[in-house]
Amino acid sequence: MSKSPDGTAASDTRDLEHRLDALQLLPSGAVRRTPNWWSGVWPPAVAVLLLLTIWQTYCAIAQPRPDLYPSVFDVASAIGANWDSGRLPAALLTSLTRGGLGFVYAIILGTIIGFLLVEVPLLRRAFGPIISGLQVLPSVAWVPAAILWFGLTDATVYFVILMGAVPSIANGLVDGIRQVPSHIRRVGVVLGAGPVALHRYVLFPAALPGYLAGLRQGWAFAWRSLMAAEIIATGGKLGFGLGSLLQQNRELADLPGVLATVLTILALGIVIEVGVFTPIQRRVLLRRGLTEAR
Repeated sequence: MSKSPDGTAASDTRDLEHRLDALQLLPSGAVRRTPNWWSGVWPPAVAVLLLLTIWQTYCAIAQPRPDLYPSVFDVASAIGANWDSGRLPAALLTSLTRGGLGFVYAIILGTIIGFLLVEVPLLRRAFGPIISGLQVLPSVAWVPAAILWFGLTDATVYFVILMGAVPSIANGLVDGIRQVPSHIRRVGVVLGAGPVALHRYVLFPAALPGYLAGLRQGWAFAWRSLMAAEIIATGGKLGFGLGSLLQQNRELADLPGVLATVLTILALGIVIEVGVFTPIQRRVLLRRGLTEAR
């Protein structure tokens, strides 16, 4: 088979990917359906509504101290007050901007590290355990050191986000590529794929489910790291984020405000999980026949 270094080899490797995907067939009689976003939204929405109902019912029956056990309506009033004052919109914008940029930086760095660990066995043996150790290290532990290194600036927050998210992303890519059967790599080489084409058209698409799992976990760690950094590192050149709002409400002994901020942070995490990562992962798995549409 004749092949050119750029045209035919790339076309053949892309064709190989499509043919390998086609081998993963759904069971006989199964119907492939387009994933419905509503099917992923209504179960958690009903669960949240049920929990809020139980919470409000308890407050209505037991009538505990409102300063220690605020009702749902008290927390909702706190959310409205924070929104009307402009503090909540400013905190949302600051935290989402930091979280998004920090996660993009983590994806770039984590992907580069992951490919290096896969392709250089000596690096994997030397640094693999260290990266796995960093993955289980609470990112809040980095906040004091980051403040001393970078001061009360956004660099402190981004550093903590990177230390929280990069290990999960790198390990997700490493695990995904190492689980690709070796014969797939050999087929790509036989078809004339060079190192770049092999990774781009064969290994990376085959490792995509594991990589997405790493991204999903990386975002969870990034969001938690961001909140930890914003709670501890306040003042200076740092903006006003959700963590800062949470800490401010705690200092004022405003428990409804504290719970309102916590629920806002939780709601954002759920929205991003259900609205971004779950549909992407479901499409990838469906495309490979690894799960059924529900």
